[in-house]
Amino acid sequence: MNSDHLNLHEVMIFLVAAGLVVPLMQRLKINPVLGFLTVGLLIGPFGLGAFTDSLPWLRFLVIEDINGVRRVAELGIVFLLFMIGLELSFERLWSMRRLVFGLGAAQVVVTGAIISAIALWFGNTTPQAIIIGACLALSSTAIVMRLLTDSRRLGTPVGRVSFGVLLFQDLAVVPILFLVGVFGAQTEGSIVLAFLIAVGKAVIAIGLILFLGRTVIRPIFRFVGAAHSRELFLAAVLLVIIATAILTDMAGLSLALGAFLAGLLLSETEYNRQIEVDIEPFNGLLLGLFFVSVGMSIDLTAIANEPFWIPLSVVGLFLIKISVLFALSLLFGQPRHVATECALLLGQGGEFAFVVISLALSFGLLQAGTSQFMLIVTSLTMLATPPIAQIARRLGAAIARKDNIETGKAEQGPAEDISNHVIVAGYGRVGQLIGSLLESNHIAHVGLDLDAEIVAPFRKKGGSVYYGDASHPEILRRSGIDKATALAVTMDSAKAAEQVVVAVRKEWPNLPILVRARDMLHAEKLMAVGASDVVPETLEASLELAEVVLRATGFGDDAARQVVSECREIEKRPRRDTSDENA
Repeated sequence: MNSDHLNLHEVMIFLVAAGLVVPLMQRLKINPVLGFLTVGLLIGPFGLGAFTDSLPWLRFLVIEDINGVRRVAELGIVFLLFMIGLELSFERLWSMRRLVFGLGAAQVVVTGAIISAIALWFGNTTPQAIIIGACLALSSTAIVMRLLTDSRRLGTPVGRVSFGVLLFQDLAVVPILFLVGVFGAQTEGSIVLAFLIAVGKAVIAIGLILFLGRTVIRPIFRFVGAAHSRELFLAAVLLVIIATAILTDMAGLSLALGAFLAGLLLSETEYNRQIEVDIEPFNGLLLGLFFVSVGMSIDLTAIANEPFWIPLSVVGLFLIKISVLFALSLLFGQPRHVATECALLLGQGGEFAFVVISLALSFGLLQAGTSQFMLIVTSLTMLATPPIAQIARRLGAAIARKDNIETGKAEQGPAEDISNHVIVAGYGRVGQLIGSLLESNHIAHVGLDLDAEIVAPFRKKGGSVYYGDASHPEILRRSGIDKATALAVTMDSAKAAEQVVVAVRKEWPNLPILVRARDMLHAEKLMAVGASDVVPETLEASLELAEVVLRATGFGDDAARQVVSECREIEKRPRRDTSDENA
């Protein structure tokens, strides 16, 4: 199994691990990230794979090709950065500039300098020391962001500070890789000049991607959305993610940075909520594969051979990074509990260390033994992160209580900053009329529709109308249904309306659901599956016409309205009786 791609055997092993072992660990209250790391340790070449010579049947239970797994696992980082970008916007990113380019830059420079000095003290050359310092200054975006997302703390002060530091670290990968290339090629002339030229090219490439993205992405999705095919929509999303990642890779930047840019571009469109829901399964599965690949990299025999230096290096790395980030966080005005938790949360080595070390090894800048030592230390710190994160949260909460500070409040994002609103599922002619009436009476609302041509004009005007499937609970959650006062279902399709009512009533049993029905028969079905009230369009049209006819025959306005009102009550009575019986 020395190919550079996964074969079916390895895919089967991973799926068994993801589908059986990890859920078992979750039932045992073990963090999913730690579960994946442990599974990788067990099924890797340094776990059960070490016994395949004496027990050949174990070959059916292990993955021996780390490189093949790692290449596919890189997609997990790509999708993670895309999801992060999708939850941000350029405005929110700009508002974080002090955290990203201030605290984040200071952390990388100071931590890298300290570790490089220690590496020089141990006899490494200057290029080797710089590479080691740069590698170990980076933390794990994959693990930390997954932990923050799972605990719904990405919008808290701790989440914002951690993300700001991690984002700069991801941006720093570009110049770090460039420096490794310069050291490896032994380029003549000014390294500083060559570095500035490379950064200039990177800025031009990013600017070009952003320009093309803003001018091309919306028309593409409008065209795909008009097909009303969820499969084609998902294919378009995957195309944008992978194409942007490849473009940045060709420009000498990282795949992950390209995916992040793609997420930022799509975050400002009306399709962002539907994209989040559709991509989440890919993100979770591929990120799980990445964690498995990290666990597979841990060589237990090497740890046994270095029982003193490896544990000491793991503890030392944590102590250096925690001390530096804690001090810098306080210097940048963060409260003690935030500085403490962020420092502990970002104390590990990161996934990009694997990329940088592999490149340095290919240039002959690092010896195989040194590289393996660094990889083991990095992997072990990543393995230790989930339990340390739990300790960090408790310690941060204790410090906050001592300082009389309330913690845990998340900054509201665009999907959460609305309340006491109405969600209008289906934004055709009826939905637009309801939306207009709500606006004129100063009642907030969010519109959802699967017709991109309908959504686009409202988005251009800044309206809260989004492309999304209202029958999907996650779409509704991102539209703030937990804080909504009612849901109005105005779809033309009778089947689609029933699906929405069923899905919403199951998740939100107390929410008023007001539905437009095709006719009386459809109205009875809707009431049976959980609608709070139904307005049959054929009935209302007939009653309105009847009122006009009565007026034409000499009835006064009040008399005609009274007759029609009584008729409406009579027509609705069988429907209500039916719903009562079903109840």
